[in-house]
Amino acid sequence: MTQPTRSPFSRRSFLSLAAAGGMTASLAACGGSSPRDSADQAVATGDGGAGGYDGPPVDLAFWNGFTGGDGPTMKALVDTFNSEHENIAVTMTTMQWADYYSRLPSAVTSGNGPDIGIMHLDSVATNAARNVIQPLDDVAAALELAESDFAEVPWTAGIYDGQRFAIPLDVHPLGFYYNKDVMEQAGLDPEAPPTDHDSYMAALEDLKAAGIEGHWASPFPFTGGLSVQALIYQFGGSLFNDEGTQVTWGEAPGVEALTWWVDLAKNGYSPANVDQDADYVALKNGTTAFNWNGIWQINDLKQTDISWGVAPLPDIGGSGGVWAGSHQFVLPRQRNADADKAQASRVFVSWISEQSQAWAEAGQVPARNSARETPEFEALEEQSTLAEQLDDLRFIPTVPGISDCMAEFDRALNEAVLSGADPEAILADTASRAQAILDENASRYSG
Repeated sequence: MTQPTRSPFSRRSFLSLAAAGGMTASLAACGGSSPRDSADQAVATGDGGAGGYDGPPVDLAFWNGFTGGDGPTMKALVDTFNSEHENIAVTMTTMQWADYYSRLPSAVTSGNGPDIGIMHLDSVATNAARNVIQPLDDVAAALELAESDFAEVPWTAGIYDGQRFAIPLDVHPLGFYYNKDVMEQAGLDPEAPPTDHDSYMAALEDLKAAGIEGHWASPFPFTGGLSVQALIYQFGGSLFNDEGTQVTWGEAPGVEALTWWVDLAKNGYSPANVDQDADYVALKNGTTAFNWNGIWQINDLKQTDISWGVAPLPDIGGSGGVWAGSHQFVLPRQRNADADKAQASRVFVSWISEQSQAWAEAGQVPARNSARETPEFEALEEQSTLAEQLDDLRFIPTVPGISDCMAEFDRALNEAVLSGADPEAILADTASRAQAILDENASRYSG
């Protein structure tokens, strides 16, 4: 069988992503940072790219972590942009996200950073606080962006200390993938996937009776960690309070969520030891029926010959809630700022931001409401199906350094699933450790 296409959250990059947020901060701190009124501010024209670019030829470096099926789509967009702008040449460099987040701060400090970059929403505030990226209020004004045209969290995630530092590109939620052939083997209706706790458990029982472990419970951040986070929201809880000052995953909803996940193996619905990516491979080779995974897997599954479907996540806890992330455009600070490059970079960001439909075809949901409401997006059946979850999408608070805490959450998941640690005890222990990290970072970033 074809192996999974590497998405933005590939095996290596996602395991390192939580640590990458802290790595970003520490590298920036070690390398120093440019002052808020650095030269890159002085050369910005203020029109955010709206006036186009008619200066001398410039070469722009664009870094991102689109190593999966979305990478070719972004590369095609870059090529189209270059063909339409004869005096701007954008070169796209793609790397694993963990490498990207570790390299960017030191590259910016040394004066060798890219002109344009992409960040996940939970990294924007950290990098803004460390002066790795520059404000983009002028670009938002040029695009006539309005809060009313965006999902709330992706929009507000780009704001730090009263300034906009990022332009939302998309949201990418979890979805519920199912193998129709495997469902039929257990007598289930392949056109009626389960939607809530009772129907999901009934389906798992039918699959178990047919000798099929219906939902493989991964102990890894990708995708077990994302799934348990969604479950915590569904049981009425959260990972942090709204202000991002308190770790809350050790409370009762977190215990219920992790217990449900651990019990998948205890009750025979999942193997006891699921390897990284094995849950997704099992869906593709017909060993399991259900898999919770990201929207980025749509295009990979389209390349297979299996009969599959995708639906919103079943609401196991009854309160609704789906893990989601968001890609955002950023402009790194420049030690030796160039007025021509500054303007050309803004022209590029403005142009790409208007290509929502093409980007949606890469397996994403456009961040703009207006883009999601077009007939062209509605025609993308799988993407528009997962976009139905918009009101249930949940994101961690966008405060500097919060991603540093997530390694503790991942440890709780791993030890509960693989080592049999009591969910309540391990969640309480890791929440306590994460709170210490959160408190330390609050002091660090407020200084």
